[in-house]
Amino acid sequence: MTTAVPLVDVKASYLRHKEAIDAGMREVVESTAFIQGPQLKAFEAQFAAFCGTKHAIGVGSGTAALHLALAAAGVGPGDVVAVPAHTFIASAEPITWLGATPRFVEIDPQTGAMDPVALKDAIDGVRAVMPVDIHGRPADLEQLSAVAASAGVPLIEDAAQSHGADVVKADGSVVRAGGWGLAACFSFYPGKNLGAFGDAGAITTNDDDFAAAVRKLRDHGRTTKYEHEIVGYAHRMDTLQAAVLSAKLPTLDDDNARRVELMAGYEAELAGVGDLWFPPATPDRRSVFHHALLRTARRDDLLAHLRAAGVGAGVHYPVPLHLQPAYASLGHKRGDLPLTEAWADECLSLPIYPELTSAQQAQVVDAVRSFF
Repeated sequence: MTTAVPLVDVKASYLRHKEAIDAGMREVVESTAFIQGPQLKAFEAQFAAFCGTKHAIGVGSGTAALHLALAAAGVGPGDVVAVPAHTFIASAEPITWLGATPRFVEIDPQTGAMDPVALKDAIDGVRAVMPVDIHGRPADLEQLSAVAASAGVPLIEDAAQSHGADVVKADGSVVRAGGWGLAACFSFYPGKNLGAFGDAGAITTNDDDFAAAVRKLRDHGRTTKYEHEIVGYAHRMDTLQAAVLSAKLPTLDDDNARRVELMAGYEAELAGVGDLWFPPATPDRRSVFHHALLRTARRDDLLAHLRAAGVGAGVHYPVPLHLQPAYASLGHKRGDLPLTEAWADECLSLPIYPELTSAQQAQVVDAVRSFF
């Protein structure tokens, strides 16, 4: 059946930004500055300002960002990195690439993000801590940062889903996602709140030496064109992607506000329907709702019903990382992380993106109601 309301509508985003995107891409093509061109430097400055950080370094993907950040932090063979299991596998893969081992930490049942108390219990012997801002909401970064600092290890924020989200600290100051710990890593995969036209990512940091190390690592360890001080990687962002992102960044705050409005609509219209449960608000950690997530014990049946009704619902993430075949060698079994497993069993994501119309949202709500 044709999907009347897609889970994500990348084409609608392009059409809304078409004039600026086409002009930016044309400029890159005409200049032929496809690698490390001026549009990349411009976007890096713009995104750093958006996140409130000194540096933003454009890289080839969100996964590349995590890889580079961990490498620049000194993670290597035999090390252990704390990471949640309720996330996409890209949060753990770079740990493994570097010869280290992920230590999967239990989540807060109210938010789905790494639980600071569970981290405290798991911190012994850890080389770095990598919380994930899941579904658009920042993890409890102030508390997690305190646990990491007490252990003398760096915190690297996986901010792949939280572009523009923020945290209100205990002292009342506000820090955006990207401004916590040693560094933060962003993905600009096309479906993200700020999406490119392919793979792209960025690392933000306030540490000058760390930023210099990342810039060197992303480009083959170069000091000059043919001098390589260290063995690096080919993790550069294409200039064309930077042009696309620069065209879309100016509307990101407004786009996120629309997501907040849409999520409020879902919660209001579906309150008390069946056994639906929405993660409660955390006023000190404001979500940008990358996913419109709810939970229900009847998830799989509801998902089938919605798809049959032309609603592009989705599931994030049905198999937690500690139970993935790729990590079977770690010896985990079902029951090791029961809170994480409960989220995996019950999570459902409804369509949410700035271009979603009120009529489309009403269609989604009607389809959910008709199931129950």
